[in-house]
Amino acid sequence: MGVLHEDVVVISQAEKPGELTVITVNCPDKTGLGCDLCRVILLFGLSICREDAQTDGKWCYLVFWVVGKPNTRWNLLKMRLLEVCPSYFSTSEFDYYKPENQQPKPPDVFLLKFWCSYDREGLLHDVTEVLWELELTIKRVKVSTAPDGRVLDLFFITDNRELLHKKMRQEETIHHLKNVLGKALISCEIELAGAEVTACSQGSSFLPPAFTEDMFNLELPNKHRSGFLAPSPVSVTVDNTLSPSHTLVQILCNDHKGLIYDIMRTLKDYHIQISYGRFFANRKGNCEVDLFLMQADGKKIVDPNKQNALCSRLRMELLHPVRLAVVSRGP
Repeated sequence: MGVLHEDVVVISQAEKPGELTVITVNCPDKTGLGCDLCRVILLFGLSICREDAQTDGKWCYLVFWVVGKPNTRWNLLKMRLLEVCPSYFSTSEFDYYKPENQQPKPPDVFLLKFWCSYDREGLLHDVTEVLWELELTIKRVKVSTAPDGRVLDLFFITDNRELLHKKMRQEETIHHLKNVLGKALISCEIELAGAEVTACSQGSSFLPPAFTEDMFNLELPNKHRSGFLAPSPVSVTVDNTLSPSHTLVQILCNDHKGLIYDIMRTLKDYHIQISYGRFFANRKGNCEVDLFLMQADGKKIVDPNKQNALCSRLRMELLHPVRLAVVSRGP
């Protein structure tokens, strides 16, 4: 017997200002489910203050305590969370365990192109805010200003609702852009990006390799630029003695927006499943995370090289969740 569809995701909204909203998810498990749920929660502008997760390998139970906003669209949030939860029927032995090489189809990339008669302060901010509200994800942006002051902006985007191929969805997007750009808008078009365009939009070809290698290097620097040793505000430890079947990873760090998502995304990239997890952040911004993990084959992480790689990646993601480089490209 499974749970009722309406009980898969339950949102108990805060009754008073300052109180936390509780989101409960009760559904079949899959590797990376926590990452997908956290991403949706963050897309709605919510902050996760506490989280508990437990699974037996097939069914999981997750609880998120979040700080909401007055304008949060809770019904839409529930709908989006339901979309990333596996179906009850996926617990069948025939289709639950999918081969690793059977990856989901990547979303279609669309090119949003518009001309404006003049530039103004905050134009890019207003456009990105509209796209965020419409649940469109920006993959890449190219902004150009002509000598006569006109602006050409190219946005490579994907649709979280997977409806942008339909005329009604495109018209809705253009309508909202017209409202925010006003009389400055000359033209606006949305079209499916071709394979050659999509391929060119991947990666970071705008930055020289030396910069990208430095930005995404998983080796942590031992010194500041001044030459003094830098005490790490992140502690990641691995323990295989407390559980006969799971590896315990304990993380102590400072809180930041998207912290749980950064952890969950890293584990998903390594195809590691969380059997039990607990996250707590105090008022001073100090976080404690306990995770009982297993690999995709259902075994503990005993290889020292794999342990070191995982710990190094977690430290880097928590120390530098956003990497930024400013380079000169000439005129």
